[in-house]
Amino acid sequence: MGDETLRNDVLDELGEDRIEELARELGTDTDGARRVVEVTVAELPADLTEGPAALPAGAVGFGGALGGGLMSGVLARISGPVARAVARRTGLPVATVERALELLLPVVLTVIMKRRKR
Repeated sequence: MGDETLRNDVLDELGEDRIEELARELGTDTDGARRVVEVTVAELPADLTEGPAALPAGAVGFGGALGGGLMSGVLARISGPVARAVARRTGLPVATVERALELLLPVVLTVIMKRRKR
């Protein structure tokens, strides 16, 4: 999965309202929020974006989205390393990026699951 295509799909899924919400959370403008989306997508583990190996068994069920506990496990596994990498590349504080990822990562996972169902 190309980073650019995934990034564009995530931005489309977010829509302008959630991009603005993300920008407020980050203390930046919508261009800055889009940059964080770009960097976040680039920092995701390849096994998550390119194959089902990183997802827990049965995670593809649940109507195309991950169920509560399953989603929590995936998010917990990737959120810390991704937050630190995004913070390094953007200069934003890790704590700020972590709060923004609470909004962003579920959207990214939704996009990935939709793509896998195609």
